[in-house]
Amino acid sequence: MTATGAKPAGTEDEAGAAKAVQQMFDSIAPRYDLLNHVLSANVDRVWWSRTARRFKTVLADPDAAILDICCGTGDMTRALLKRRPRGARPILAADFSRGMLSRGAQKFGSAELGVPYAVPLEADALHLPLKLESLDLVVSAFGFRNLANYEAGLREFHRVLKPGGQLGILDFSEPGGLLGKAYAVYFRRVLPAVGRAICGKDGPYHYLPASVGSFPPPQEMLALMDATGYTQCAWRPYTFGIAGLYTATRAAVA
Repeated sequence: MTATGAKPAGTEDEAGAAKAVQQMFDSIAPRYDLLNHVLSANVDRVWWSRTARRFKTVLADPDAAILDICCGTGDMTRALLKRRPRGARPILAADFSRGMLSRGAQKFGSAELGVPYAVPLEADALHLPLKLESLDLVVSAFGFRNLANYEAGLREFHRVLKPGGQLGILDFSEPGGLLGKAYAVYFRRVLPAVGRAICGKDGPYHYLPASVGSFPPPQEMLALMDATGYTQCAWRPYTFGIAGLYTATRAAVA
């Protein structure tokens, strides 16, 4: 059965799912960075860096309009900023969790420092307050999986991308083989226990493995991207397929 979007336990529709995800991330925002680094053994920093490097050409363009959607506490945004030249147009860093965004804003820098910076934007990924064909790059790191409707998210990103604009979605996947079995034990048993010990909450870190398990596998995700109107759709696995980067382009006007 094809997954249509995130559905936390106890939710019945897309609106309820979105509200539950928003409240969940608001609740864990104070410990989110610590948990990420502990649970990934800091490998997540490598994934953000590799993702930013993949888009180094567009990031090097000072006039490029860039959105980091579902930016969370801003680590992906910060990785993107490291590849922006001085005086570059600021990156838009958007999330619908105010708790996450307020913590991320502390990492975004400011115009007064004279270095690349980001502007925080509280916004829903499915209803972006941005003009048609206004962006050169849309990136999402570990946030797309939490959207209540994956197809609607892809269509909204397509709407705001310029013809020829690029899309990057970094997210978890489930590796196969013996590694996959060992990872499944860690992900479904160890991770929730550590998460509960650090943040004092049980639900969010039971939701995480469930959300990865219901997320479309790479070939299904690529087919969905293609059907939504993207070209050059590809997936590159990171760290034996524990995570991976989806890339695509909005077709240029002939």
